[in-house]
Amino acid sequence: MWATIVDELNGSFSTVPPVVAFIRLMLAAILGGIVGWERERSDKPAGLRTHMLVSIAACLFIVVGAQLSTIDFLSAGGGDGELRVDPLRLIEAVTAGVAFLAAGIIFTSGGQVRNITTGASLWLCGAIGLACGAGQIPLAAMATVIVSVVVGVIGRIEDARSSD
Repeated sequence: MWATIVDELNGSFSTVPPVVAFIRLMLAAILGGIVGWERERSDKPAGLRTHMLVSIAACLFIVVGAQLSTIDFLSAGGGDGELRVDPLRLIEAVTAGVAFLAAGIIFTSGGQVRNITTGASLWLCGAIGLACGAGQIPLAAMATVIVSVVVGVIGRIEDARSSD
């Protein structure tokens, strides 16, 4: 029984080795957390944990997509063709799912739109997670730095300017 469990765990990482998958997931959590930290400090409805979870989920979709691309589902099931996993469909699915979450955060109160920046930062954390899952860690890190500057530094400049 243990041999079957070990074989299943080892065999399920045909494209992305387990250590690489773990590193990508952890980096997605860290980079998403960096963005979420600012939202948490600003007491927004989607903070640290939400941004981390969105980024991890997006990363996981891409890693799973890479794994699935190596499996011939139809042949294994007795079919004669090959099922291909389209990475663009995975990206579209993540984008649509995160957009749904972000839209739930944005609301109108007293004729003013609220939390649109938090919704946008959630959407961006989805993209950061996708980049991590695809192994584009430097790109994900660059995006994290840029969004942190936009949300944190420029946000403070806007707040100071509006209080004048």
